[in-house]
Amino acid sequence: MTTRFNQPLGGNEMPRFAGHASMFRLPTQTNAEGLDIALVGVPLDIGTSNRAGSRFGPREIRCESVMVRPYCMYTQAAPFDSFQVADIGDVPLNTFNLLKSIDIIEGFFDDVLSHGAKTISMGGDHTVALPILRATAKKHGPVALIHVDAHSDTNDSMFGERITHGTIFRRAIEENLVQADKMFQIGLRTTGYSAEDFDWARNQGALVVPAEECWHKSLSPLMTEIRGVIGAETPVYLSFDIDGLDPSVAPGTGTPEPGGLSTIQGIEIIRGCWGLNMVGADLVEVSPPYDTTGNTSLLAANLMFEMLCSFPGCQRAR
Repeated sequence: MTTRFNQPLGGNEMPRFAGHASMFRLPTQTNAEGLDIALVGVPLDIGTSNRAGSRFGPREIRCESVMVRPYCMYTQAAPFDSFQVADIGDVPLNTFNLLKSIDIIEGFFDDVLSHGAKTISMGGDHTVALPILRATAKKHGPVALIHVDAHSDTNDSMFGERITHGTIFRRAIEENLVQADKMFQIGLRTTGYSAEDFDWARNQGALVVPAEECWHKSLSPLMTEIRGVIGAETPVYLSFDIDGLDPSVAPGTGTPEPGGLSTIQGIEIIRGCWGLNMVGADLVEVSPPYDTTGNTSLLAANLMFEMLCSFPGCQRAR
C-alpha cells in the first residue's frame, strides 16, 4: 500500500500570502504521532545576552516559508515525498523563568521522540539546544554535533548563570550529551575575552574551524572530512545559529559578527550532512525585529528545507 505523505499547499491552490501560516504550508497537528519529522517552534529568548527578539523567530520563519517550494532543483531532493512531516506548533514556555522553560522544552521533546519522530526546531535563542540535546541523548545516546555559529557557546557561566545561550555546549559536553571527539564548530570568529576563548572545546577533542579558514572557498571538502570522521552510523545533531552567517545576509539576529559565512557555505554545510545518521536539527537566533525586510527569516526557512533534504532516507539524485 502506497503511503500518502503530507504535501505543502501549492501556490496555485491558495495565494502564498494567504491561508494558514504553518511551516512550509504543511498540515498541522498537536503532537508527533505518525510523523517521521516534526517541525517545532521554540520561541524562547530569555537566555540571550544582547538583543532580544528571537521569541518572534518561529512565527516569522513560518510566514516566510510560504516561498519555499517542495523540491530542491539541484539535488532533486524530495523530502515531502520521502517523509511524513507536519508542523506541531510551539513549545508552551514559561516566559518569566528560564530554568522552568528548559525543563518544559526537554519534556516536550521527550514526548515528540517517544513517537519515533525526528525533529527540526526553530528558535528562539541558542539556549533551546541544550534541553533538546538532553531529550535526544536519552533516545539516541551521546550524539556527534555539527555546530554552525559565530560563537563557541562554551562559556562556563555568564553573570553567574550556568545555563544561557553562551554556555550550552560546555554543559552538553559535561553532561555527556555530545561526543566531543565528533564535535565540529564552524564559523567561529571576531573578538573575545581572551586568546583561549575557543580552546576549551578543542581541549575536549572538538574540531574548531574559524571563519577565517572558510573565507573564499567551498566548504564541501570540509564536510567530506567531517563525514569521514563521524561515519554513517553515529547519530548526528545539527545546530545552526543564523549568526554563523555574515550579517550582510542575515542581519536579523541578536549577536551579529562581521566576517561570517556566506549563504552558499551555509547550504554546503547542510547538504554535506547527507549520508550521515542525522537524528535532529535546529535553526536558532533569528530575531525578526532587526530585519524588517523578512530576508533573514526567509533564509532561515530555506535552510530548514535543506535540513529536511539532508535527513537519511530523503529521495535525492545527488
